[in-house]
Amino acid sequence: MIKQKLFLWAAAFLILLLSFALFILPSLFSQEFHRAGEADTLISNQISNHIKGDASDVSTSIENRSNTGEEEKAKINNEALNRIDVSVDVKVNNDIVNDIQSMSEQRSESNRGEEGNSGTTSNGNTANGDTGDQNYVWGTDTTSAVDADLISCVEENFGEPQVWGRYLGDKEGVSRGLTNEEMERLHSNNAKILLIYNHFNDATGYETGEEEAETAIDMAREMGVPEGVALFADIEPTYPVDAAFIEGWYETLSNSEYEAGIYGVFDSEQEISTAFQEAVEEVETLREETYIWTSAPEVGVTTKEEAPAFNPEAPDESLAWGWQYGIQAEACNVDTNLFREDLQNVLW
Repeated sequence: MIKQKLFLWAAAFLILLLSFALFILPSLFSQEFHRAGEADTLISNQISNHIKGDASDVSTSIENRSNTGEEEKAKINNEALNRIDVSVDVKVNNDIVNDIQSMSEQRSESNRGEEGNSGTTSNGNTANGDTGDQNYVWGTDTTSAVDADLISCVEENFGEPQVWGRYLGDKEGVSRGLTNEEMERLHSNNAKILLIYNHFNDATGYETGEEEAETAIDMAREMGVPEGVALFADIEPTYPVDAAFIEGWYETLSNSEYEAGIYGVFDSEQEISTAFQEAVEEVETLREETYIWTSAPEVGVTTKEEAPAFNPEAPDESLAWGWQYGIQAEACNVDTNLFREDLQNVLW
């Protein structure tokens, strides 16, 4: 009987000891570790997004919250790296929230956001005068008539353009003018048409600018071009140009149902850039109401997928919403372009 009692007491003691080891000790260690964590908080977040292809939406969210005491430390390091190997229809959002409640002077916070080679970002970074959440569309322009064969050639070799640049009227030996048949074909392909006027080779003098604008307006009306569409004066780098011509072109178009646009090589060393700046000084509204389609810099023809990041060269704060970055493709008679999506509002 005594042995039985001793055995029961020993078993009870062992059960009590095992319970203490399993349940009480971990709780004590956990409390001690929690206190140590409060005294010195280190949070590190590293997120990398690598995107390939068109029409991508990427959203990254980091939220850190720490309640620390008077003299304690809180160190936070957030790294968001976005590498984007596309150039059109890409949206990236990196949202980082750090809520640190501490009075310590030793607290440090580091947030770093980096952007890849192209696309758009809402991290607060800006490029080429544009803030975040800006989209771009890819397109082509051509001096040839756009028939079914040319459309197939472009789509097979480069991709499907969202914009086609075409000329108002024929210019012998230079360009074929847009026809109603072409217009219907392009619109049926869900493409917008950028209208180019090139029936001059001297861009000097107010009266010249005025007369050329009037001719462009008449041609657009004959084609049935609706109001609000921009007409782009094609000022080639070999043409003489001055501020007066640009003023005449702008003021005549701004008094019509159409918008003013200018195409040219707008790098800082070209006469057209100087002339535009001088025109802006004379006519205050010209800068904010004239759409610029620049051929600078020229980086070479690419496919739609391999288009560069939108980086046109043009006068500061101008509406440089079009960039002809590649000229004279070998496979098809086209040039390659990027446009701000907003420009489509003034295309046909």
